[in-house]
Amino acid sequence: FMSGVVAEARRTGYTTTVFGRRRYLPELASGNFRVRQTGERMALNAPIQGSAADLIKMAMIRLDERLGELGLAGRQLLQIHDELVLEVPLDEVARTVDLTRTVMEGVAELKVRLRVDTATGRTLADTKS
Repeated sequence: FMSGVVAEARRTGYTTTVFGRRRYLPELASGNFRVRQTGERMALNAPIQGSAADLIKMAMIRLDERLGELGLAGRQLLQIHDELVLEVPLDEVARTVDLTRTVMEGVAELKVRLRVDTATGRTLADTKS
């Protein structure tokens, strides 16, 4: 698989995410061996990391839409890698947690199941304990 990804990237000049977004890799055509090696690492990493980034962005958009449709007052504050941090009124926490899990786990149909863990707290630090 890995050698195929690099070979395809050399042939086309880019790799793609699961959703078709391209990452162009001019490093693969460099005359400098180290620069080419960097390009090969990027060719291997980009489909995985890029697909994860696509998933979280799609989930953020869908979650924002659903919060509005359901009249929930929760709002997204920030994204940290594969985490979403929301600010939610106390009386909407349970409903928003369920909605967030449903949206994130169902954001795309993949061969593997997306599993989402949730945590709540008054502060971000509270969610990490």
